[in-house]
Amino acid sequence: MCQAVKKQAGKTGEYSMSMQDPIADMLTRIRNAQMAGHLEVEMPKSNIKLAILDVLKAEGFIREYTVSEQEGVAKVQVHLKYYEGKPVIDTLKRISRPGLRVYKSFKELKSVPGFGVAIISTSKGVMSDKSARKNMVGGEVICEVA
Repeated sequence: MCQAVKKQAGKTGEYSMSMQDPIADMLTRIRNAQMAGHLEVEMPKSNIKLAILDVLKAEGFIREYTVSEQEGVAKVQVHLKYYEGKPVIDTLKRISRPGLRVYKSFKELKSVPGFGVAIISTSKGVMSDKSARKNMVGGEVICEVA
């Protein structure tokens, strides 16, 4: 890692980089933890992450999540869900990203193949594509989960 890019995060010798897309980071952490068979994964807290985790929990993709504070930094611990030894989440794909935002009206929202859902950020909050169609609101397509 280049010296110009890293900055010291604490006295423990940890380094952190500036994060361009915290939502993609959260999705990648969940994806990697499930591939490694971990029961839980920890990440920095933000309100948008909590809203996305609420949808994932309501749709049955994660067991639960807890918020804690360690050394003055808020963290979220996500408890992953498995069925017969396999992760419940098969695919976790970021759709709208900082370089290319994707917006859809409620009429344009299509079902995700299988038992998947799309997570949409609307003017009425973050919700699943099913809820967005029911409430007749469109918004930014954050990700698809199946």
